[in-house]
Amino acid sequence: MGKQHYDVLIIGAGVSGIGMACHLKRECPGKRFAILERRQSLGGTWDLFRYPGIRSDSDMFTFGYNFRPWTGGKVLADGASIKQYVADTARENDVERNIRYGVAVKTADWSSEEKCWKLTAENEKTGEAETYTASFLVGCTGYYNYDQGYKPDFPGEKDFKGQVVHPQHWPENLDYTGKKVVVIGSGATAITLVPTMAEKAAHVTMLQRSPTYLMPLPSTDKVTLALQKVLPEKAAYRLTRARNISISRLLYERSRKSPKAMRRLFLSVIKRQLKGKADMRHFTPDYNPWDQRLCVVKDGDLFDAIKAGTASIKTDHIERFTDTGIRLKSGEELEADIIIPATGLDIQMLGGIQPTVDGQGVVLKEKVIYKNVMVEGMPNSAMIFGYTNISWTLKADIASEYLCRLINHMDRKGYQVVVPRDTENSLGNDTILGSLDAGYIKRAEDRLPRQGTHGPWKASQNYLQDVKILRFEPIEDGYLEFDGRRSQQASPEKAGFLKPLRSALFGA
Repeated sequence: MGKQHYDVLIIGAGVSGIGMACHLKRECPGKRFAILERRQSLGGTWDLFRYPGIRSDSDMFTFGYNFRPWTGGKVLADGASIKQYVADTARENDVERNIRYGVAVKTADWSSEEKCWKLTAENEKTGEAETYTASFLVGCTGYYNYDQGYKPDFPGEKDFKGQVVHPQHWPENLDYTGKKVVVIGSGATAITLVPTMAEKAAHVTMLQRSPTYLMPLPSTDKVTLALQKVLPEKAAYRLTRARNISISRLLYERSRKSPKAMRRLFLSVIKRQLKGKADMRHFTPDYNPWDQRLCVVKDGDLFDAIKAGTASIKTDHIERFTDTGIRLKSGEELEADIIIPATGLDIQMLGGIQPTVDGQGVVLKEKVIYKNVMVEGMPNSAMIFGYTNISWTLKADIASEYLCRLINHMDRKGYQVVVPRDTENSLGNDTILGSLDAGYIKRAEDRLPRQGTHGPWKASQNYLQDVKILRFEPIEDGYLEFDGRRSQQASPEKAGFLKPLRSALFGA
């Protein structure tokens, strides 16, 4: 197939990729772009995961795009509903026709001579090689490996006579009715799977090495439903977003500033939910709130299953699998017909693509991230990542807005190439995913770009701060190099980015 050139190439048609495409369509209407998606459908995470109960772990009023209201009162939506929302957004903004399905990008090299990215790809249906070029490249692949999740090598696993099913590869017709199930893990996937499977299984045991902070959240927002009856759709959406952003931010900040008080609060909530039906040691983490992500329990369903006796929690370590289940280091044995290792993700940048600049490999762990959007030393490119402490899409939206603003600025000035340059050696220890010490992040430290110690190199997990930086601060801030020349820092007054707080909270 011949070379195909675009102004912008987006890799990935998930939440971030579709959002970026919609922003391009709205804010850079003259640009020719395409989305290269390896799968045969859009949706990303919400197309890949099919396990029982798959749902959002963030409220949908902040997880939804800022330009397209999430309607209804449902706070935690199921995976199919989220995928449909993304598909509807793509259709309404006329971007689905820009998606090239079944295209697996293999290489991406920046040519300084030709001032463009050159991509080689494989059409997975035909096996044919395809070549693309683009003036600007945007990675919207998320941060994990779609081909396989993380699973430890369990001693004796081959001895087990039942089924071992990883949530990332859920069999379409798995029948667990009346079966004994053990779910290994204590993260969002396990918290979702256990109560859902307990509705049909004989019993479900959640086996964890250590507890996670949990917070019950109603699946329906009655206040929002009331607002929707008396206010226009967009007004109700914006008010709900503003409220939920404020609450999420308050919980996070108080957890960082007063961890002991917040720990008491979270544990007291769980204790009230359990009503003495379970030992609190299974719900008492040995770390402070938000050292790892907080897990949401929809309508308290996990606690209800435990109180009903259809589910239970064990806190222990695995000695080995046996032919009938799992033997724990305490000596206890858990019988199982099905074992589900909900043991986390395998982190992977850019869908496994190893980018090069003029043929030289880019070692991401040696690079610092600029405004948590661009990578130092990589021309005309960006990687869109969401937040780890609030809804992913909040950051994806404003990062996309920033990139559109940058592209339009380059067009006005006649620039062809932009490169972030770290001349202050600001490389820090934290990765792009922040200071969370979750196992899946620790395992990937050698693959993740770093944050800096100060300035635009230090990533914020603060939405309001990022709105100010990405939406309003001047493009030419003294850290970007345009066409080989260092930009001059513009004054805030001249840039005119002091906008009302309403814009920061509510979005476009």
